[in-house]
Amino acid sequence: MASSIAEAHNVRVLGGGDTVVVLGHGFGTDQSVWKHLIPHLVDCYKVIVYDHMGSGTTSPDYFDFDRYSTLEGFAYDLLAILEEFGVQKCIYVGHSLSSMAGAVASIFRPDLFHKLIMLSASPRDYFGGFEQEDIDELCGAMETNYKSWVSGFAPLVVGGDMDSVAVQEFSRTLFSMRPDIALSMFRMIFTFDLRHFLERVTVPCHIIQSSKDLAVPVAVAEYLHQNLGGKSIVEVVPTEGHLPQLSSPELTIPVLLRHIQHDIVDGDH
Repeated sequence: MASSIAEAHNVRVLGGGDTVVVLGHGFGTDQSVWKHLIPHLVDCYKVIVYDHMGSGTTSPDYFDFDRYSTLEGFAYDLLAILEEFGVQKCIYVGHSLSSMAGAVASIFRPDLFHKLIMLSASPRDYFGGFEQEDIDELCGAMETNYKSWVSGFAPLVVGGDMDSVAVQEFSRTLFSMRPDIALSMFRMIFTFDLRHFLERVTVPCHIIQSSKDLAVPVAVAEYLHQNLGGKSIVEVVPTEGHLPQLSSPELTIPVLLRHIQHDIVDGDH
């Protein structure tokens, strides 16, 4: 085993401000998905960035199929990282899978979070754009020919063709995952259901959503807004795809920065 949580998750601490910003990535990516955001943060914030277990940059030997069959495993990892680095309170920016892992972590320890910034988040993935038949077909394709599956899945999720830099980047990080781990995580993502837990999320939530996302339609952002237990706000960005921080950074990064810098004003839900 790794000598520490930090080593296992490739944790990096950047910058040196008083406020801590923690960045969590989604399925199929790694911390490199934040490469356009990090340079804008390090002058003002202490930034903690990590790879969640199962991403291609982590050792497959550390992946516990039982532990990571639910989102709680990822939430406990986040809490362990915050503990190891002595973080008393942070702004958590989570993308997709990690946004909901952050929500679970905030139920366990609301005192550790100033706010959650949730990018492309869904409390239940069948509520998004995939039907069960589509999911079964995708899982079958993953088992049959992982490389071919990536070549079809990456453009679908990012919203572009294989010549797109963002699609190529997402394909690279998907290819780096061990196929059996990718399949296990994929099945978990499409079976978890946090809808009944949303009212227990009491820290302020900033919900940021692409206007066109095959995996998470805009209606999901509004559902989150209406059902979270604390203050929340929604901003829909005129971008396409599930990874707008990678595919449309010129539009997405200024929005993320604004939500990191400013709290929800009175009058918002």
